Amino acid sequence: MLKHLKPYCLTLFALVVAATVSAQGREILPPVPTPDIAPGSITCDECPYPYPSKYLDINVYRQDVRISYMDVAPRGIANGHTVMLLHGNNFGGFYFGVIIEGLIDAGFRVIVPDQIGYGKSSKPIAPYNFSSQARNTHLILQEEGIEKVALVGHSMGGMLATRFTTQYPDSVERLVIYNPIGLSDGRFNRPMTPVDQIYERVLQTDYQSTRRSLSRYVGHDPSAWNDEFELYTRIRTSWTLSSDWPRLAMVQSIISQMLYGDPVVYDWPHIRVPTLAFGGAEDLLLGPAETFQERMRVLAETVPNGNGRLHLIPGLGHVPHLEDADAIVVPLVEYLLESVE
Repeated sequence: MLKHLKPYCLTLFALVVAATVSAQGREILPPVPTPDIAPGSITCDECPYPYPSKYLDINVYRQDVRISYMDVAPRGIANGHTVMLLHGNNFGGFYFGVIIEGLIDAGFRVIVPDQIGYGKSSKPIAPYNFSSQARNTHLILQEEGIEKVALVGHSMGGMLATRFTTQYPDSVERLVIYNPIGLSDGRFNRPMTPVDQIYERVLQTDYQSTRRSLSRYVGHDPSAWNDEFELYTRIRTSWTLSSDWPRLAMVQSIISQMLYGDPVVYDWPHIRVPTLAFGGAEDLLLGPAETFQERMRVLAETVPNGNGRLHLIPGLGHVPHLEDADAIVVPLVEYLLESVE
C-alpha cells in the first residue's frame, strides 16, 4: 500500500495560518469584529482544563523542563484499563473534556498529557520529533507505574500515537488514530520551508487569521462553529498578545518542521495491535473529504494481520467531538471496551 502514497500533506504553516476559503472561494465564516482579548499565558494558565494537572520533571536536550498531564480516575467500578489521549497541534489536553467523561463513566482511568511545547508543559526552543515526544510520553507511564494503555491520538496526536505504538509496542494494547493529519509523505512535493521564514509569518498571527484557520474544521458545515471553537480561537489569540509570544512562535515554527520531516506513514506496517482509523468523514484538511476517506482506508488496510479497522462518521469534520460528542464518544468507548475482559 505504501508505494501508492500521494503527496497530499500540507505544511503545518499552511494548516495554521493560511487563508481559509470554501470550495466556492468564499470564507467559511462571515467576518466579525476583532473582540477585546487580554494577553494570556503561553503555559495555558487560562485554559479550561476539566481536571487538575500533574507535572513530571524531565530533561530535553540538556534543558530541565516539565511535562504536564491530567490523571483522571474512573467513576464507579474501575475496569482495570487505562486510556491515554494525545492532543492535536492547535490544542492541549483541555479540549478532551467530553471524551474524558465518557471514558471514566465506562470505568477507564484516563491520562491526558500536554506534549512538550503545548498546553501547560514547558516550551523549550529545541529540536522536536515524534520519537522524542513518544519518549517523553512514555516517561509518564513509567512515573505512574502503568504497564499498558489504550492509545487515542487526535490530529497531530494521531501521528504521535502511531510512533508511540511502534516505539513502545509492549505498552499499547489498542490504538485509535482519530482524524489524523500526516496521512501521506509530502516531502517530495516541496522543499522544507526554512524555520526563520516560518517564524516571521507565525509572528503575524492574530485573532482574524486564527479564526480563519480554525474555521477549516467546520468547512463541511459552517453552522457547526460553536462557542467551544470560538473559545479556543480566543485562547490561541491571547498567546499572541503575551510578552512570551516570540518564544512560543519559534517553538511552533520548529514543530512545523517536525510534521514535515518526520512522517509516520511508514510506521503503519509495524503496528502490532488492534487499530481503529476513526473520526469524522468530512475532514477537509487534505482537500476534498474523499481524499481523507481514501487515506484512512489505506491506513486501516496497511495495519498488518487484519488488525486495522475503519469507522468514519458522516457529517462530522476534523474535530468531531466538538460538533457532536455522543456521535464520537459512544463508538469510541465501545471499541475500547472490546479489550476489557
